[in-house]
Amino acid sequence: MKFFKEFRKTEVLILCYRIFLAFIFYQIARLLFWFFNKNLIQVDGVSDYLNLAFHGIAFDLTAILYVNVLFIFLSLVPIVINTKSGYQKFLFWLYFITNGIAYVMNFGDFIYYKFSQTRLTIAAFQVAKHETNILKVFTTSSKEHPFVIIWFVFLMILWVFLYKRVKINYRKPVKLIPYFIWSILVLCSSAVLIVGGIRGDFKHSTRPINLVDANKFVKTPIQGNLVLNSTFSFFRTLGSNNFKEVHFVDEKFIDENIQPYKIYERQVQDKPNIVIFIVESFGREYSGAFNKDKNIKDYVSYTPFIDSLANESLIFPNAFANGRQSIHGMSSILAGIPSLTDAFTSSPYSNQKIQSIVSVCNDLDYDTSFYHGAPNGSMGFLGFGNILGFKHYFGLNEYNNQKDFDGMWAIWDEPFLQYFAKNVGSQKPFMATVFTASSHHPFKIPVKYNGKFKKGKIEMHEPMQYTDFAIKKYFETAKKQPWFKNTIFVFTGDHTNQIFYPEYEKAMNRFAVPLIFYSPNPEFNLKGINNEEAQQIDIYPTLADLIGYNKKIRSWGRSLVSDKKYPSLIVNSDGSSEQFIIGNYMYRFDGKNITGVYLKTDLGFENNLVDKIKNAETEKGKMIAKAWYQDYMNRVINRKLN
Repeated sequence: MKFFKEFRKTEVLILCYRIFLAFIFYQIARLLFWFFNKNLIQVDGVSDYLNLAFHGIAFDLTAILYVNVLFIFLSLVPIVINTKSGYQKFLFWLYFITNGIAYVMNFGDFIYYKFSQTRLTIAAFQVAKHETNILKVFTTSSKEHPFVIIWFVFLMILWVFLYKRVKINYRKPVKLIPYFIWSILVLCSSAVLIVGGIRGDFKHSTRPINLVDANKFVKTPIQGNLVLNSTFSFFRTLGSNNFKEVHFVDEKFIDENIQPYKIYERQVQDKPNIVIFIVESFGREYSGAFNKDKNIKDYVSYTPFIDSLANESLIFPNAFANGRQSIHGMSSILAGIPSLTDAFTSSPYSNQKIQSIVSVCNDLDYDTSFYHGAPNGSMGFLGFGNILGFKHYFGLNEYNNQKDFDGMWAIWDEPFLQYFAKNVGSQKPFMATVFTASSHHPFKIPVKYNGKFKKGKIEMHEPMQYTDFAIKKYFETAKKQPWFKNTIFVFTGDHTNQIFYPEYEKAMNRFAVPLIFYSPNPEFNLKGINNEEAQQIDIYPTLADLIGYNKKIRSWGRSLVSDKKYPSLIVNSDGSSEQFIIGNYMYRFDGKNITGVYLKTDLGFENNLVDKIKNAETEKGKMIAKAWYQDYMNRVINRKLN
């Protein structure tokens, strides 16, 4: 019996209690995450929420074990002094420093999720590394959302209080051999349990639990973000590389159905100039021209100038972004390269020779330039712009007037667009891209315009009106320039932002952006409304067609104005699965299997038909989705994007 007396029962039970506290507080964070984002994540009552929270325990377990593995080891390792007060104080600080850092990630997502539409991943830090104002962004967000900080501080104090309620009293082991034997047995048992907990299963055949697994337990894919926690999603994407070659079909199938190379034969004598507006956070929801037939109750537009310009343009009311962040928009719009679960631009494969609208224009002796009023290098635009081959880059350094700086991100849109209008055109033809900045958090406008615009229903509505006003002023200046008449203008958003109308809460509409082609030159006939599905990666081939580039181009998109009709294939990713619109259906794909089939009118992914329907169209659609993914991975990894 003396042998069993050295079993460290009290220490083990208190360790279990301390780990159990983490589970409690992760569930509280999950509830608060849903409360702050309940308009974005629909839950059908208490039972639905409890079901999602229950399945979230597996993801909490993995996150908690990631964070506490050292704490658990040091709590159990047999070094005799484990129960001494000094050692327990050391464990206390280790526990709360590591858990506090991990826990605060979830609170960041109370706010960040509204913009990213996905849980925190390493991608957020890859974007942040290009910025010099992170501390200012954090302090501004904290001032705007003090209750998030208050909740975090309150819960951490409560956590500390509950931790200290159960203490370990000092006990010196009497028999060292039984003490060490029991400790080693407990350590080994814990190691096995930890490995199984981190993997999510003990089966050798089961791959480690991942972000996509959250979608096994939900009614709609968006609910997967409620099953997850931000600590898990961060650790699971840390050091991850989802770029892996796959083989589903032969090359003949890809050539016939994906058609990654396209040729257009338009003859153009007087090469037009090109101006591409990538408007920060310009969701389709904000613009009335794109919502006339959406039957949205009490709809209000916040882009009066864009609406008037749309009446003179070719517009696509069913266009989608191919990514979730600004840099994703740049690669999609200019190079026709979407970002999937991992962003192409932050991958090891981004630095390669890439055919794009920039390289096409360079081939035709265009003067090519990129404008962005933020500090040079912000968002990674300068680096990726150099890869694409822009001849000139104009940022905050070149603008060289700090009095027009908004204090957070960039030069205010109005003065920067005036600079843009007057600075281009010295060499013709030219292709110039401008990335606006003001329609963004912290949702401010210049003080001199306070009271000029409607406050709207959400924070985004006022700065969106300011950007629309800045574009109006830009056109007033541009019309006076000699290059204006023979210029093609393109307008789209890089990604979406805050949502007000339920129509745009639907999963696929989280990617809904406007798309406008305008030219004062009637020869291009860019007028009307085209209700076909379109996407950002269609912009590059459309412009290549319009300027008369007759060589072969590498593009997963298609010209939207050509008589040569290549099939439409819309693609984007919600961060855990790739999403396709092919024909009459939408498909969700996890990199190995088709996990969802939906009617393309089911933009909320509410009725999964994957096990309910099997016909010639859906079976071929599944193969086309896999074939596209295969071709994408092959070209990115093997550097065949030229």
